[in-house]
Amino acid sequence: MMDDGRWISHQLVSIGLVVMVGGALAGCNQAASDLVQGYVEGEYVYVASPYGGALATLSVRRGAQVNAGDSLFVLEQASEKATRDEAERKLSKAKATLEDTKKGKRPSEIESLRAQLRQAQTALQLSLREVARQEGLGEVPGAAVQLEVDRARSARDQNQQRVSQLEADLKTALLGSRTDLVAAAEAEVRAKEAALAKAEWDLAQKRQVAPKAGFVFDTLYREGEWVPAGRPVVVLLPPDHIKVRAFVSQARLGGIKLGDLAQVTVDGGQGSILGTVSYISPKAEYTPPMLYSQGSRDKLVFLVEVLFEQAVAVNLHPGQPVDIRFNGVP
Repeated sequence: MMDDGRWISHQLVSIGLVVMVGGALAGCNQAASDLVQGYVEGEYVYVASPYGGALATLSVRRGAQVNAGDSLFVLEQASEKATRDEAERKLSKAKATLEDTKKGKRPSEIESLRAQLRQAQTALQLSLREVARQEGLGEVPGAAVQLEVDRARSARDQNQQRVSQLEADLKTALLGSRTDLVAAAEAEVRAKEAALAKAEWDLAQKRQVAPKAGFVFDTLYREGEWVPAGRPVVVLLPPDHIKVRAFVSQARLGGIKLGDLAQVTVDGGQGSILGTVSYISPKAEYTPPMLYSQGSRDKLVFLVEVLFEQAVAVNLHPGQPVDIRFNGVP
């Protein structure tokens, strides 16, 4: 009969042998398997407004499905609406000023110039006859003096200049403003149009829609809460952003290429699904804290990602563990 110390030593040795044999068997089974363990990963879309404001309307709930263009949320818009309305009024004023600049003077002002021109033309006719009369009297001795002839000629010349002036004024009134003034008015209209477009864009940013179809993963604010500028309100998970990630040893990496088929089995799921290798990391994700050697190369692993058709991806959930067999269906 062995003593207690020898019995304990014997038991420890037996346990050690069992562990070693079990580890060897497990290692053999793992080496014989062509499956790689991985997990489902999602790349989320965080929808936010570039402006802050109180959350007026939250149109979706967590767990819902949305289509591209569906309304997600609306922030209060009072300030942006006021700015947009002001920009619209300023644009209307600029357009009216441009049209008025092109038209020239008003019809009543033009008619006044025409009346003044007719008066000047009548006075010119009268002065022409007076000059002729005074020059005729100058030929009769003692009938007229040279001073009266000069006065008649001066009045005629003044009336001629007055007619020329009014004709020029009327022509200018019919032409409208100068070209440079019209160009300035047109530039003002374009500036007001740009200001209106900016105001409308600012207003539109207070209402955000789904950039693409997907699953509402989470909502981060409730109606009535203040949302700082740039902070996401809704988190979306589009089906084409769902993928499987796995870490493959460097020994297997040479047999995997971009575009290869991959058979993925989900725990609890029935059957398997097919995906396509979309990314292979160019560098090792994990390395041992030592220089590379022949004995440590099997510790190197590389990230490989697999994408799926959208109809398949909607049934996957981030965090799910999966088993992957590369190079298609066995």
